[in-house]
Amino acid sequence: MIKVNIHQAKTHFSKYLAKLKKGEVIVICSRNVPVAELRGIKEQPMNPRPIGLAKDQFKIPKTFFEPLPEDFLSHFYTEKKDKK
Repeated sequence: MIKVNIHQAKTHFSKYLAKLKKGEVIVICSRNVPVAELRGIKEQPMNPRPIGLAKDQFKIPKTFFEPLPEDFLSHFYTEKKDKK
């Protein structure tokens, strides 16, 4: 674990990011009092998601493609009123 004050963290941010990638934990302090802890996140695999991953798990009803009711749409489209 590395303890750094805010000024150090801002000045050497790139250096500390590199340490986070290696698994280091960094504690940010304000006047030597810890206020935050930074941890790196695990690298996500870059494999593309397979197509059809949720096939047959749910079905879209035919009503999904029907137009929305006018009273519902009226909440999204309002006429501008003239200000006098």
